[in-house]
Amino acid sequence: MRNLLLDMVAQSGNLTIGEIVIRIAAATLLSVVIYISYWYTHAGTTYSKKFNVSLVTLTILTCTVMTVIGNNIALSLGMAGALSIVRFRTAVKDSRDTTYIFWAVIVGLCSGVGDFWTAIIGSGVVSVVLLLMGRVRNENRILLIIKAQKSLESDIEGIVFQHFNMKPQLRVKNTTPNSVEFIFEMGRSTYNRAHKGEKNITQLLYEKDGVEYVNVVTQNDEISG
Repeated sequence: MRNLLLDMVAQSGNLTIGEIVIRIAAATLLSVVIYISYWYTHAGTTYSKKFNVSLVTLTILTCTVMTVIGNNIALSLGMAGALSIVRFRTAVKDSRDTTYIFWAVIVGLCSGVGDFWTAIIGSGVVSVVLLLMGRVRNENRILLIIKAQKSLESDIEGIVFQHFNMKPQLRVKNTTPNSVEFIFEMGRSTYNRAHKGEKNITQLLYEKDGVEYVNVVTQNDEISG
């Protein structure tokens, strides 16, 4: 039993240079698929070229680590202990970024152990799913912020709800003895449809004497850093 355990601990991969090159090359090619998928599905301000390049290098590095570890139990435990001290504190601005990180790691693991078909088939399925559904966007919300005299409270609510066909939601109403401030929330599509008329909401509101300001703010879930 003791000899068996010693043999298991002492096991290591006896890969040739050619096999190592093939595994890392496969990881590199599959990481290009990840790169293209991320680029295509993250249009606009959510796209980060630095993060996308990091996915490629993460795939190759994971494959390299797995190639080094091979089936050496002692080395794998030591590598796990060494990597456990790493802490990542970068904010993930899109929940899909987590999916791409796992995808890169899994492709690197599969390529590192020589299981190329699993990496290819899995990457193909994930690519199709992300290409079909990855461009789904959360609709940006519009915040309409209005401050006016307290006497115009009812008039402003009537103008806003009538202009936007009762779609806005009143999120905040701050009042003082002399003034009132509203924050209405609505979808961008609701806001755009209402602005096809002759007058927009700001023109209608400023026709009322006593309106101090009207601010239109786009709200989204992105994290800037």
